[in-house]
Amino acid sequence: MSQDPFAEFKGRQREMWSTFAPTAMFTTPVAGHLVRFAQVAQGEAVLDVGTGTGVVAITAARRGARVTGLDLTPELLEAARDNAGVSGHGDITWTEGDAENLPYADASFDVVLSQFGHMFAPRPEVAVAEMRRVLKPGGRIAFATWPPEDFVGRMFAFIGRNSPPPPAGASPPPQWGNPGIVAERLGPHFEAPFFGRGTMQFPALSIEHFRLFLERSVGPMRKLVEGLAGDPQKLAALRSEFDALAEPYYVDNVVHQNYLLTRARAR
Repeated sequence: MSQDPFAEFKGRQREMWSTFAPTAMFTTPVAGHLVRFAQVAQGEAVLDVGTGTGVVAITAARRGARVTGLDLTPELLEAARDNAGVSGHGDITWTEGDAENLPYADASFDVVLSQFGHMFAPRPEVAVAEMRRVLKPGGRIAFATWPPEDFVGRMFAFIGRNSPPPPAGASPPPQWGNPGIVAERLGPHFEAPFFGRGTMQFPALSIEHFRLFLERSVGPMRKLVEGLAGDPQKLAALRSEFDALAEPYYVDNVVHQNYLLTRARAR
């Protein structure tokens, strides 16, 4: 039996996010904002935690950084390798691994980045300690996260209300979008953080088109729909509730979603 009570949970996450690659069309612009916000410079050693399809890692490599991308899900790493090959950045190192147990030596990196990635690690204190451990003295951490009060944060609350509970002690991912909570979590390891904000746009012909895309590509939504496949009435009610949730954010054929940027220097 595993010593880690979260091992089964992480196994489910690994499979859950395996269909996430199509979302790269929306997350790519955020990657440019994050890398610029992080002030990534030529020659720096950069780790991208929760690299997904590699959009942040590849963007950092274009600035001349020496980049490593880590993700829990092998299917996403395969997409990242393909993206890196197309963009001419085959020298990026890709690692399958866990944000709570980074497979790198202490003080290996100048910068640690994460775009909507480390926030899904169930134990924030473990993930923060690991990201600090692999940073050089005075190194920087920078990440993009979803605020709880905006669409994606509310969507994950909606999913949580309609899904089996996570293990005891797991933290809701959108808490990483609350600046007060972020400052508290980083406090033992980092200087006072600097914050920024941006807006990600999801073009969609209708809310129904947007929902269908999420059901096919975003693991928690996909699992939710699959779990209700035998109960069409309940599934229809859930979809109606989701559409009502998304409606205030849908303007001019675009779903608008704010994100929080955080940057801090290691103590």
